[in-house]
Amino acid sequence: MRKWLREPLLHFALLGGLMFAAYGLAHRDLRAAPDRIVVSPGQIEHMITTFARTWQRPPAPEELKGLIDQYVREEALSREAMRLGLDRNDVVIRRRLQQKMEFIADDLAALAEPTDADLAAYLAAHPDVFRQDQRFTFRQVYLNPATHGERLDEAVSKLLGDLRAIGAQADVSALGDPTLLEPGFRDEPRRRVEASFGGAFAAELAALPPGRWSGPLTSAFGAHLVFVEHRTEGRLPPLDEVRAEVRREWENTRRLEANRRFLENLLKRYEVRIEWPRAPAGDQGAP
Repeated sequence: MRKWLREPLLHFALLGGLMFAAYGLAHRDLRAAPDRIVVSPGQIEHMITTFARTWQRPPAPEELKGLIDQYVREEALSREAMRLGLDRNDVVIRRRLQQKMEFIADDLAALAEPTDADLAAYLAAHPDVFRQDQRFTFRQVYLNPATHGERLDEAVSKLLGDLRAIGAQADVSALGDPTLLEPGFRDEPRRRVEASFGGAFAAELAALPPGRWSGPLTSAFGAHLVFVEHRTEGRLPPLDEVRAEVRREWENTRRLEANRRFLENLLKRYEVRIEWPRAPAGDQGAP
């Protein structure tokens, strides 16, 4: 008897029996009253609508039965997987649940309706977001420094004199050196002028008097003679002109703030402890 009591196989069998009995007690109610899977009329209508949208026809009775059977299988397997804890430590599931919680926070933020006072205050607090850009209507003649070399200044001076003599009627399409830049720009925003010619060029262009040929203005490409026909100064528009844009930015800002507060309050319920892995001996690079 003493020999059998010391037998490891007996200990293993007894331990297994105890675990099986404990599991049976814990899940006794589940066997007596199994979970209920209800396929509601709304879910069936959703299946039919989704099928019809995909296949451009309603499902046949056999196909609808297959959709319902698939739903029941998915529901049963997903419930059992969660009961067994298979959803834990799964990166994909964690990120999906995180996304759903963020959707909840977004929905809470979307419940608020901005007043005119809210939008006006947001516009005043963020003028650079809504400020209308300075715009230019101008023509330009390009002179390539590589082509003219040391005689660039002489070429610029002569061409500028000719253009001023002709004035606003000058046809610039056949003047200057070949370039991919357009000879004329109409109502061009300053940011696009800067993108094409550079910030220094745009700053000089903003200071030129309209109605006469001026230059040279320097860009990354070379020298330019410029005729400014019209310039519209930038301005901050009134709320009525940019109401839709202000509302969109206001809602986005409010959504981000609601997410931040939601997470901040949520984290107050948790004690966060970070346990760094031990660095190998002699390694001084541990965080």
